[in-house]
Amino acid sequence: MKKHLGCFSLPVAVAIGATLAASSAFAQTVDTARIEAAGQNDWLTYHGSYKSHHYSPLAQINTGNVGNLGVAWMHFPGRSTRGVQSMPLVADGVLYYTGSYSRTFALNGATGELVWNYFPELDEALVKRQTHSPYNRGVALGEGKVYVGTVDGRLIALDAKTGRVAWDTKLIDSQKLTVGFTGAPLYAKGLVIIGAQGGEWPGRGPIFAIEAATGKKKWEFLTVAGTEEAMKTWGGDSWRTGGGGGWMPGTYDSETNTILWGTANPAPLYDWSGADYKTQGARPGDNLYTSSVIGLDIDTGKLKFYHQELPHDAWDFDSSVGEFVMLERDGQKLIVHPNKGGFIFVYDRNLAVKNVWRLVQNINFVKDIDPKTGALIGRRDFPAGKVTDPPLCPFIGGGISWNAGSYSPKTGLYYKIGQEWCMTLDIQKTTPVTTPQAQLNIGADFKMAPPPGGEIYGHLDARDPVTGVKKWEVRYPEPPLGSVLSTAGNLVFVPDSRGIIHAYDAETGTELWNHNNGTGHQGGIVSYSVGGKQYIAVTAGFGGMLADEYAPNFGGIYKSMPRDDGALIVFSLK
Repeated sequence: MKKHLGCFSLPVAVAIGATLAASSAFAQTVDTARIEAAGQNDWLTYHGSYKSHHYSPLAQINTGNVGNLGVAWMHFPGRSTRGVQSMPLVADGVLYYTGSYSRTFALNGATGELVWNYFPELDEALVKRQTHSPYNRGVALGEGKVYVGTVDGRLIALDAKTGRVAWDTKLIDSQKLTVGFTGAPLYAKGLVIIGAQGGEWPGRGPIFAIEAATGKKKWEFLTVAGTEEAMKTWGGDSWRTGGGGGWMPGTYDSETNTILWGTANPAPLYDWSGADYKTQGARPGDNLYTSSVIGLDIDTGKLKFYHQELPHDAWDFDSSVGEFVMLERDGQKLIVHPNKGGFIFVYDRNLAVKNVWRLVQNINFVKDIDPKTGALIGRRDFPAGKVTDPPLCPFIGGGISWNAGSYSPKTGLYYKIGQEWCMTLDIQKTTPVTTPQAQLNIGADFKMAPPPGGEIYGHLDARDPVTGVKKWEVRYPEPPLGSVLSTAGNLVFVPDSRGIIHAYDAETGTELWNHNNGTGHQGGIVSYSVGGKQYIAVTAGFGGMLADEYAPNFGGIYKSMPRDDGALIVFSLK
């Protein structure tokens, strides 16, 4: 373990008695019951609670006074290679977040004063070989510990009070696979759940459950051919080509004792089988359980139910988006889940399809999806060669990317970013990679392109989460990559790619406030309260596989935007 005191916090407006306000830190245990209760002052999981609403019940900051919002304090994590993508968490007045290389920080939520930080020792040579390195999307809290994954295949538990290592468990042979963890873990029922990267590698996409108290592995589920049923959907030995993984955190449903998780694409990403994908190509068959949503028994890791949103995903429009928005409608308990293809699936609690609706307009990898069954209608599968007329829509970044939308119980609306962009492809008949090795397995060259007859843009939609009926929309010249936050103050916050954070009226979409943070956003935004004062915290810092496409394709501000810096910016009322 290495502890450091060298990172910099900048208090801009410090509340009197702020240190005393946070003095009750660590007073309560974060457990399953507390996360389910979702108290208004804290932000205890990646999506705020197991309901995945990404919503704050705080209303001190509201439509009437949001114009008085100003910077309270800032923190600079240092060594922010490829920016900052973390989702902050807050418990009892202490804010926790991560920077690149899984650097982990505990800060006084009112002042930004450093409580502790932890920098894990990583295999630097391995990190350099990884395409997805070195960013990290956050931590989990539970049982007095802070849990963080690393890109060299470890899950580490830190004492929440001191930052000292409680345990450090190696889960993946990253030297062999160059696969590790970039997403945040999830704590539930005494376990820490985390999914590996894997969509473009010849692994088998494991999801792990680790005992929170001891660091011992309790179970592991393979998203590639993880059951006898699934093995039959990979022709020959093509399951060895792998992929899968669940690289973003899902959630826990205590009513069914189920972990809900989304899974990534198979490898090679683009398959040359064309319409004969059932029997030909690099991976014949439906390739279960990739590009699926799955329900696992939390106690055993056994598969309970699933729905494969894209059988034989040939486009990288997978289901690893971590949102499982839980709500009730007309006496039914429903789950709303978006995927990269630009569609929103509505399920019951056993993942039976209730509806599917389209968030994104420019979709042509299928003609549609049956809203009653979830079956794909009019697939567009490709043999080897160029795909240019029309280009494939959406772009590989997805009609929906990994970051979170928000559901407001107050308005009944779901606020979600859609991305209108496409790509040209040159699909190649590659030699299948059948043994684990340090090799990306993409199977095509791709290039961003505008939609046919239109321009690239992004949009924030306010919609009914079950029917998809749209109430209002805000457009952006380039797709935003940050998460969305709604609050009981009737506000919706969107951090955009140009570096501006916007606040909108949740009922009308009218912009009420904005602030330029000076660099693009691609991470989290949350709200919390310390000592009776509400704060909005957002991470900023551009870079990474998707953000790196912005400078060559959009030019302008993105040409000069730094790629290796970042900050946490916290706002409060002046």
